[in-house]
Amino acid sequence: MQKILIANRGEIAVRIIRACADAELVSVAVYADPDADALHVRLADEAYALGGSAGVDTYLNVEKLLDVAARAGADAVHPGYGFLSENEDFAQAVQDVGLIWIGPSPAAIRSLGNKVTAREIAVKVGAPLVPGSDGPAADAAGVRAFAEKHGVPVAIKAAYGGGGRGMRIAHRMEDIDDAFASAVREATVAFGRGECFVERFLDKPRHVEAQVLADTHGNVVVVGTRDCSLQRRHQKLVEEAPAPFLTDDQRSRIHESARSICREAGYTGAGTVEYLVAPDGVISFLEVNTRLQVEHPVTEATSGLDLVREQFRIAEGLPVSVTEDPAPQGHAIEFRLNAEDAGRGFLPSPGPVEVFEAPTGAGIRVDTGVRSGSSVPAEYDSLMAKLIVHGEDRPQALRRARIALDELRIEGLPTVVPFHRAVVRDTDFTDPHTLGVYTTWIENAFAARLDAALAGGSPGRIARRETLTVEIDGRAVQLGLPGEMFAALMSGAGVVGPSTGSVPDDDGAVIAPIGGTLVTWLAEDGATITAGQPVAVLEAMKMETEVMSPSAGIFSRGGQEPGNAVVRGDELGTVG
Repeated sequence: MQKILIANRGEIAVRIIRACADAELVSVAVYADPDADALHVRLADEAYALGGSAGVDTYLNVEKLLDVAARAGADAVHPGYGFLSENEDFAQAVQDVGLIWIGPSPAAIRSLGNKVTAREIAVKVGAPLVPGSDGPAADAAGVRAFAEKHGVPVAIKAAYGGGGRGMRIAHRMEDIDDAFASAVREATVAFGRGECFVERFLDKPRHVEAQVLADTHGNVVVVGTRDCSLQRRHQKLVEEAPAPFLTDDQRSRIHESARSICREAGYTGAGTVEYLVAPDGVISFLEVNTRLQVEHPVTEATSGLDLVREQFRIAEGLPVSVTEDPAPQGHAIEFRLNAEDAGRGFLPSPGPVEVFEAPTGAGIRVDTGVRSGSSVPAEYDSLMAKLIVHGEDRPQALRRARIALDELRIEGLPTVVPFHRAVVRDTDFTDPHTLGVYTTWIENAFAARLDAALAGGSPGRIARRETLTVEIDGRAVQLGLPGEMFAALMSGAGVVGPSTGSVPDDDGAVIAPIGGTLVTWLAEDGATITAGQPVAVLEAMKMETEVMSPSAGIFSRGGQEPGNAVVRGDELGTVG
């Protein structure tokens, strides 16, 4: 293995490029039109255009990817995560043309990547489980039948996907039809397949997972556990390793069942077995991600292993570097730096990255796909970068995290950083004796506290301050000023207050809160609607967002049709 095609983009492509350099392998990047100036394109040894913007025309286009591999003379393909990383047809196509696939076999992806057959394997090896459907639900009626037998809430999940895409929770029977339709739509967009299954949803569970490495020599090693409970819209925002506050018995059951599932499936490569842990201690198998995870750096920090280079070793037929489960070294926490507006319900916020300044210091690592002057396109995922903080224990990691997040500076677009700064100071997360967060904690318990933390500034924006040195009685004094005031002073303009802008009277206008694609109308033209009623669904960065009516009245649609692109601020209709 000498030359690796990286069938991905963004920070994970950069991560793999750096691993290639460490291993003295040649890296080959691919890029869609919006990524022509992206960091992964500039850092790779070679880069090739895919032509087009949409995922289906670029990073999901098997023919184009294999054509680039042939043109570049690559002998291996690393899929990263997302896109085609868990697509058994792509894995098979790579192998069929004589290339090395850096990942599990197509058969293992098929059996474990499909949540239905993964459950069957979990049952066979005795892994802990909650009730679930025997196969994909044919329609919403099938979901209702399951809920009538097992009760609500129920989770409707994409059978061929992960990362929270294509997942909806129905807390009431009357929510099932809309939840099923939305899950199928999102699964189709994200994974190309819309099949969904259903299972009983545990209330207020933690999300705990086991990182597995398995080679062709029979070694199946559980490298460690992670807690990924801090999620929004089922998308992880903060992850840590090892998973804190588990009993020895819980940790042992997770390790052994994860190992048994992967061994039974004949798994090779890096993979993650995920579980829910209920407040009463009940553990339930969730799914297997047959790929590298976004949060893999926290396991690297606490195990001393480079998981990407372990993937290289396994793909070349070598054994893993360790044959026993390693003991964790200290504690690590990862913060996903997403282009999402924390002050506006975590809405996707693509745009220019005017400033990206990473923190420094002991135990700090930043994996990024952007830098100052980059742009975050609307066509893809909102993840820009990841901040990973390591300490000798969890309290030290949290102290370092607070400092690092305060030093981090991102300007030009809203991000989730204000959320991170607030959460590392919240006792539900920082309590030294227990973890008070769960998978829906952000929406259910933290929303009001986050609003309070953001109060006093423009919602979702990072309150930038600059330091000016002034001399008082011969002594230098550091004076902190709001960024706009500092800029005005330095430019010679008068001192002005921050611009607040004005909110126009939209006279019943229904405004697009984000830029993206109109997926579907939820209200008929001429329908009588109530204030706050969803009237349309927009999709951006692979996430669906419902558009709510600002008032009650008669709804009149705008001229847009499903599939049309819309810009944030566009009028989608009126309520009169």
